[in-house]
Amino acid sequence: MTPVAPTKQHTVVDSPYGSLTLVATDGVLSALYMTDQRHRPPEETFGVPDPEPFGEVIRQLGEYFAGDRTVFDLPLNLAGTPFQRSVWAELLKIPYGETRTYGELAEELGKPGASRAVGLANGKNPVGIIVPCHRVIGASGSLTGYGGGLDRKQRLLAFESGGTGEETPALF
Repeated sequence: MTPVAPTKQHTVVDSPYGSLTLVATDGVLSALYMTDQRHRPPEETFGVPDPEPFGEVIRQLGEYFAGDRTVFDLPLNLAGTPFQRSVWAELLKIPYGETRTYGELAEELGKPGASRAVGLANGKNPVGIIVPCHRVIGASGSLTGYGGGLDRKQRLLAFESGGTGEETPALF
């Protein structure tokens, strides 16, 4: 029996951080890419344009950007290695408005020497913002790499820590 290829759809929504491309695999959110994001696959891999599977995602993103949501409650279809998926699961445990270092995440995973590997997995997170890789910082407190750009990371962290809102005008 020949395996059936997954069905992919995508849509693009505006946000205070620029356009966000949402991708669903078999009707479940599998990616959220920012403009000029590192590790962003080619557009032709996103499937057909179709906003249908994204109503709840868009609603929850709107609540987040309005400051009314601190935790996302969405099914996710995350494709990655077992280690990557374990890192992404750990990212989901970082509370809104808080940060963790790569070393702290490695400790939580029971792999204290794996902070570089955690950083690499963090950088491959396919669902930015919702899987909050922006909440991970360097051991010195520095804002180290972010696939969406350090400016966006800084703005997201400022927003979540009660920033003025000037840096993140509501577009939803």
